[in-house]
Order: sequence, then structure tokens, then C-alpha cells
Amino acid sequence: MLSKVISAVYFLLCVTSFVFTSAQDPYLTKALQLMSETPLIDGHNDLPWQLRKLNNNQLNQVDLNTINSTHTSIPKIKEGRLGAQFWSAYVPCTTQYKDAVRQTIEQIDVVHRMCQKYPETFMFATSSQDIMEAFRLNKTASLIGVEGGHSIDSSLGTLRMMYQLGVRYLTLTHSCNTPWADNWRVDTGTDPSEHDGLSPFGKVIVLEMNRLGMLVDLAHVTEKVMNQALDISKAPVIFSHSSAYSVCPHKRNVPDDILRRVNQTRGIVMVNFYNDYVTCSPFANLSNVADHFDHIKTVGGAGILGFGGDYDGVTRVPVGLEDVSKVPHLVAELLRRGWTDEEVKAALGENLLRVLREVEEVRDSLNATSPDDVPIPYDEVQNSCRTNYGYPDPPESGGAVHVFSTAALLLTLTLQGLITSA
Repeated sequence: MLSKVISAVYFLLCVTSFVFTSAQDPYLTKALQLMSETPLIDGHNDLPWQLRKLNNNQLNQVDLNTINSTHTSIPKIKEGRLGAQFWSAYVPCTTQYKDAVRQTIEQIDVVHRMCQKYPETFMFATSSQDIMEAFRLNKTASLIGVEGGHSIDSSLGTLRMMYQLGVRYLTLTHSCNTPWADNWRVDTGTDPSEHDGLSPFGKVIVLEMNRLGMLVDLAHVTEKVMNQALDISKAPVIFSHSSAYSVCPHKRNVPDDILRRVNQTRGIVMVNFYNDYVTCSPFANLSNVADHFDHIKTVGGAGILGFGGDYDGVTRVPVGLEDVSKVPHLVAELLRRGWTDEEVKAALGENLLRVLREVEEVRDSLNATSPDDVPIPYDEVQNSCRTNYGYPDPPESGGAVHVFSTAALLLTLTLQGLITSA
């Protein structure tokens, strides 16, 4: 009860502060007005990982009303006018081939429990309609994105079960290759390419995500994977937390030619606030982040923009954007730079809502399509922690199982006319 009283008092102080500040800044006044009409939807926040690191997911030991060691708390969410958040269900690449699936399920669980513990603040959401309902109720719609294809352990069944648990996007890789996709570090020369982008099974995963209604997230992948996914996806794709490569030439950012393709395919790029992706240096400020918004708008149009702060997943953030409470000031800066109300509202949430609706429409159009159940070839995932149950022959008897599975995958792709040139 005491924590709720503290939260209420803090909220009133925040409101009072905003009223005073906005009286001095007409652009902030306008920003707050627009944010009251259109939900701010952020594509990526790693608070669940902080709960893992700091408390081993023991949510009973944490009070999100009073926590001050993270970029995100309930008072900061209220002050920042956060309408909807994709919470990241992230586990490190070191879990690959080990316990990645279990640990990811535990991260999904902690998001569910967070919504159950604070129902006055969070509403669990899985659809565009849920987001708008939460906004009407003055709650933060809470969606889940799984950050890294290693989390599904090369299993279509696991992908489907995560969708059933509420996951609405999968980032195809994190900072390691999976058995079916290359990660962004390949483009830096740090990691070797293992698949020349997406393997045949990787392309099947993209198509199965289309069938499910799961957003394909291209943050963290190579440029080759970006192009391949854009070639084959039937639905718009997202970059949940990436910025503009031309402003900061970091391989985690999006090149101009991809920005144009995202525009053509009606996707979205949600701008990251991590200093290293903003200025390619340890230091950045709010204006530097606005430069990325300006550039992406110039190259790809206001219709592909969104917010993807990466709060609680990064070690440093720009001056002026120290935590989630500061986002209205970035919105004010866009207005100060001459953005129209319509452009700002598109970036706040209308673009993401459109993308999510179109993904849902593709899902509905494919509701008569059977789930793909051809497994990944065993030789592409064989390791000391994996058994071979279900494959036609044990691995020691020869390569027949490998040839059979690969042929089946290629046949599936051929029949759908989806094999693209390298």
C-alpha cells in the first residue's frame, strides 16, 4: 500500500513539473498533447534482463515503483508517457546449444508476472487492438519480443509455442550466428559467414513467422539477411532498435538502401538511443538522436519511423535521454525542427500500429495454411547437448538423414517459389 502512495505522490510531482516546464516550452506542451492522442510505442526495452541480473527474476523482491538502479520504473514510465512497450525476452548467446529455450521462457514468464503484479500500470497485449485498449485505459500495453534466434534452438515448434505465450516478434539473431542465420558481426569481419545470410531453414522460419503473425525483426542481422528477409517476407518487417548507418556507420545500424526498401515494403525502423549507435562514440546527446530521425525521414519517409530506445540493455545513453521519462523531450525536439503533427504521431505509434495490423492481416490470409513441420537438417545442429530423436537414421549410420532433410527443405521452398538468388 505504501509503495502505491509513494508512486501516486511521485506521479503528481512529475505532472506538476511537466506543467511548469511545458509552460516555458511550447514545443514540450505540444509534444505532451500529441502523446495524449497517440500512444508512444517503444520497440525494445531490456528491463526483464535487469530483473534477471539483479534479482534472478525474483519479482517479489523488487518494487518497480521505487527501483532507482534501472532506466525504467513505473514513475519514469508515467512521466515518459509510455503507451506501449515491447519488453525484450533476451538471453545471451552463451546460452546457445545449452539452456537458451528454458531461460527465454523464464524471461517471458517474468513479463507476464510483471503485468500481474502491477495491473494498474501494465496491461499484457498481443495485438494492435490490445494496444489501443490499454491506451484508452491509461495503461502501458506490454508486448514481448524475443531478442535472438538462438532462443528457439532451431525449432519451429518452439517458435510456435512462444507465439502462444504472447511473443510478437523474434529478432532473427543477436550477436552470434545461429545454425540458420548470420549476425551483424559478420559484416564487421569479427565473425565468419556460415550461411551467406539465411540458410534454407532460415527462410522457412521467416515464412512461418508470417503465417503465425509474428513480426520479423532485423535488428542485429547482416545486410545480406536484411535483403533476403525483405525479399521473402509476405508481411512488413521491423528493426526494433536500430539507427541510421549514414549518420553513424556502425554495422548495427541501417544503410540508406535498406531504408528505401523498408519504405517500399511498408516496414519500420525504431531508432536506438545507445550512444555507440548514435554518434559511434561513448558520448551523445538528445540532438544527436534527433539527427537519426531526421535522416531516416529524409531517406525513407516519416512512415517508416519509430522509437526503439534500448533502455536497460545498454551501458550509456545520451544526455537529455537518461531514462524512459525523458522521451517527451525528444518529441519536443522533433517539433522544434519543423516536424508536422502528423509526422510526429506517425513516429510515436501510428506506424507501428499499421505494421502490426498488416502482419495480422497476412496471418489471417494464411489461416488455411498448415504449420511447416520439416525439421532443420540434423548435421546443421548436431552437438554434444542435442539428441537425434525423430530423425530417420542415427547420425552414426551415415548421411541419409541429412540429404533427406535438406532435400525436403529445398523442395518446400521451390514449390513456394521462394528461393532467391544469392
